[in-house]
Amino acid sequence: MLLHSFTMFDTCKVFSFFAHQGSSLPAHGHAYSIRIYNPLLENALCFSFLLFPSGYSESDCSHCHTLHVVMELETWRKKRQVVMDFWPEFVASSTGREFVAGGFGGTAGIISGYPLDTLRVIQQNSNNGSAFTILRNMVAKEGPSALYRGMAAPLASVTFQNAVVFQIYALLSRAFSPSDSVNEPPSLKGVASGGFCTGALQAILLSPVELVKIRLQLQNTCQLTETQNGPITVANKIWKREGLRGIYRGLGITMLRDAPAHGLYFWTYEYTREKLHPGCRKVSGESLNTMLIAGGMAGVASWVFSYPLDVIKTRLQAQTRSSLKYKGILDCLRKSVNEEGYVVLWRGLGTAVARAFVVNGAIFSAYEITLRCLFND
Repeated sequence: MLLHSFTMFDTCKVFSFFAHQGSSLPAHGHAYSIRIYNPLLENALCFSFLLFPSGYSESDCSHCHTLHVVMELETWRKKRQVVMDFWPEFVASSTGREFVAGGFGGTAGIISGYPLDTLRVIQQNSNNGSAFTILRNMVAKEGPSALYRGMAAPLASVTFQNAVVFQIYALLSRAFSPSDSVNEPPSLKGVASGGFCTGALQAILLSPVELVKIRLQLQNTCQLTETQNGPITVANKIWKREGLRGIYRGLGITMLRDAPAHGLYFWTYEYTREKLHPGCRKVSGESLNTMLIAGGMAGVASWVFSYPLDVIKTRLQAQTRSSLKYKGILDCLRKSVNEEGYVVLWRGLGTAVARAFVVNGAIFSAYEITLRCLFND
C-alpha cells in the first residue's frame, strides 16, 4: 500500500505526514511503503515497513517508523553528496585523469578488436584451419553476432581494469624513475619497471575475466559443447562447481605472461612515439598517426613476445573440472608440443598481431586524446 509520494527534498513533509496519520492507522498489522522521488536522477527510493501496534499506541508506531524513514533518507542524501563532492576533485587530480583516460582507452580497445580476439582464441585451442576458414564457418552457422560472444564480460570489467592499469603504471613508472621533477617524463627504465609490476598486479583482476571470456568464446565448438547464457551464468557455474580455485584457474600463467609483456608494452610505446615525434614525451603534441603507430607497435611487440604463454593460458583456462587434460603449465606445454609440434605455440599469431595493432593503437589514441581534453579543461 503506497501512502504517499515525496521528493527527496521533503524530509519535513515525510515526518509531518506520518505524524498526522497516527490517529487513522488501522488497529492490525499492515504493510506500508513510502516512495521518495529523486528529480535529479529521475528515479525513486522506496521504503517499506510493517506496523504492529501490539504493545504500542498507534502514534508511537508511526513515530518510530517516521524516524526510521527520515534517517534512511538523510543517510542516502549524505552518501550522494559525498559521491558528488568526490568525483570533480578526483577528475581534477592527475591520478584521476589517468584513471578516466585509461577507462576510455580500454573501451576503445575491446570494441575495435573483439572479433579478431574470438578467432585467436579458437585457433589457439583447436586445429580447425585458418582464421578465414573459422570466420566463414562461424558466420555461416551462427551469424556475425557469434564473433562478439562473451564481449559483455571484458567490456564491463576491462574498462575498469584498463583504468586501474594506466593509473598504477603512471604512479609506478615515476616511482622507478630517478628524476624527482614532475615536468620530466619517466625514464625508459622506469617505464619498463613500472609496466612489469603493473602487469603482475593487473593479472589478479584480469584472470577471472579472461576465464569467463574464453569459455563463452569456445562454446558450441568441438572444445565446449555446453551452451552458456552469459558471463554471469558462466561465472556462477564455475564458482558452484570449482569454487575460488576454478575462478582463478590460469592465474599463474596469466602473471607470467602479463608482467614481462607489460614492461615491453609500455617501453615500446614510449620509445616509438619519441622516435616518431622527438620531444613529445615532455610536451606532448604528437599527431593521431603517431599515437596509432606507436600504440600498434607496442601491442605487436608484447604479443609476439608473450604469445606462446598465451597459447598455454588459453588451453589451461578452456578445460573444465570434468574434462581436465593438463595438470599444469609444464604439463600443458609438453603435451601440446608432443601432440601438435612446436608450431602449436604460434598458431593464430597472425590474427593476434593484426588484432594487437588495431586494439592498442585505439587504446593509446583514446587514452592520449582523453588526457588532452581533461588537462585542457
